[in-house]
Amino acid sequence: MSPKNKRRQPAMFVVIFILLILALAACFGSKEAPPVTVPAGAQAGDLVGLEPCLYEAGDVEYAADCGTLVVPENRGDPDSRLITLPVIRVRATGSDPAEPIFYLQGGPGGSNMHFQYLGGVVENHDFVQVGYRGVDGSAVLDCPEISDAIRNAPGGLLSDAALVSYTEAGAACAGRLQAEGVDLAGYTLTETIDDIEDARVALGYDRINLLGESYGTRLQMIYQWMYPDSLFRVVMIAVNPPGHFLWEAEAIDAQIKDYAGLCAQDPACNARTDDLAETMRHVSEDMPDRWLFIPIDEGGVKLITFVMMMESIQFPGVAVPLYGPAAVDMWLAAEGGDASGMALASLSRNLFLPTLWSAWGEGLSLAASVDDYYDPARDYRTELDPQDSILGSPLSLLLWSMGPEWPTHLIPEEYLQVQPTDVETLLISGSIDFSTPPQFATEELLPYLSNGEQAILRDLGHTETFWNSQPGARRHLLNTFFDSGQVDASLYTYQPLDFDVGLGWPGLAKALLGIVLVVIVIAVAVVWFIVRRLKWHRTGRG
Repeated sequence: MSPKNKRRQPAMFVVIFILLILALAACFGSKEAPPVTVPAGAQAGDLVGLEPCLYEAGDVEYAADCGTLVVPENRGDPDSRLITLPVIRVRATGSDPAEPIFYLQGGPGGSNMHFQYLGGVVENHDFVQVGYRGVDGSAVLDCPEISDAIRNAPGGLLSDAALVSYTEAGAACAGRLQAEGVDLAGYTLTETIDDIEDARVALGYDRINLLGESYGTRLQMIYQWMYPDSLFRVVMIAVNPPGHFLWEAEAIDAQIKDYAGLCAQDPACNARTDDLAETMRHVSEDMPDRWLFIPIDEGGVKLITFVMMMESIQFPGVAVPLYGPAAVDMWLAAEGGDASGMALASLSRNLFLPTLWSAWGEGLSLAASVDDYYDPARDYRTELDPQDSILGSPLSLLLWSMGPEWPTHLIPEEYLQVQPTDVETLLISGSIDFSTPPQFATEELLPYLSNGEQAILRDLGHTETFWNSQPGARRHLLNTFFDSGQVDASLYTYQPLDFDVGLGWPGLAKALLGIVLVVIVIAVAVVWFIVRRLKWHRTGRG
């Protein structure tokens, strides 16, 4: 077989895999409405065009009001241009609603206009979503330069050359946005909070509740410090205190050791390894460079592994296994000589990583506004990928590398560290959340909350795990707190980690390879049949 033909087989493998995933995405995706321009004569703080609409959450439609909020792009500049943000208020289904709930999605870099779990939330409360500046409104900080750099990463996803290309792409995107008239100084956490406060005032609410997750919890914290009198109760899911916009390699390794303890308690997992952490360390130190003819990208495998281990259950409605036990299965298979799952993970990285954030520029601007995210005194390359680490911190390394030349506009110093507050606050954490470990909230935030409590849910992961595990218990926990201020997690029952992942990445890889081979055989047979028919016709005519 010629080298050219050898390259065609993995290429065809990728094409078929992409077609399968895109078909699934078409079933679950949605079309975004075009951004609304600033209406003529509108002023900052105006909520225009608020009209009845329908909001779809899952299979249910809710009566809502949809409008457009007009805000300054940069409140620190009296001559700033105006931008618009979408606002949706889902009306409470009950006759006597209490304080409304304002939602703050995770990210950053993602939309704040999608929420699928309204059941059990809107009976007693209006539910309000305000679009995130830079993502949902008239000014979108998209960075195709970064997406292209990821797709074309030279030498592997996290190679030195690739990291340099991401830095160059980030700088190019920032330069282009500024040349187009975008004031990047206006895209900070405090500006985002002021948008939500403007919406509160425009909608006529006295005090509001906040429901947020992951990055959204950082907004909630600063909101409490900026506008405590505007808030009634606050629920933070997967808490991200100041200083944690980058994941640290040491903490990730510690969490893998926690996972190893859970694996040891599971008969099937325990039968495959004496020590999961040490097995992963061994594979990490000597990861195969290919499976059959398919190359394995070490950095891509580590990054996808970290993303998978954020959640402890499978994402609903997604065909590929994207959760912690499936990552464990992939690594244990590799230790046993089957690297097929890692090969598939390497091939699939470009299906979601280039669009991991829907607006890279918004995420980079917000990161650059807090946490000394791009401190020139730090050696991030060494800190985020130490030689003695199992995984390092692959996602941090990817995200950090995009921003060293991104303009930095820090929020006021007083909001860069935790402050005391007496707002009633519930912290909800999964005990094996790789993104926001519960001890960060326990040790760094809870002591500053005079009216705060924390519920740690055993063996649950990040946000998707919370929303999709035990919905009755979740509704009871949220509603009880919003309605009475009491914390009641008593309906939760222990949900042990399930290491039986079925097909898993290795099985999926072999199944897809089988499909590729069948397609190749069929294609060859069709060509052979056509050639034979042509020869027969020519012979017959002769």
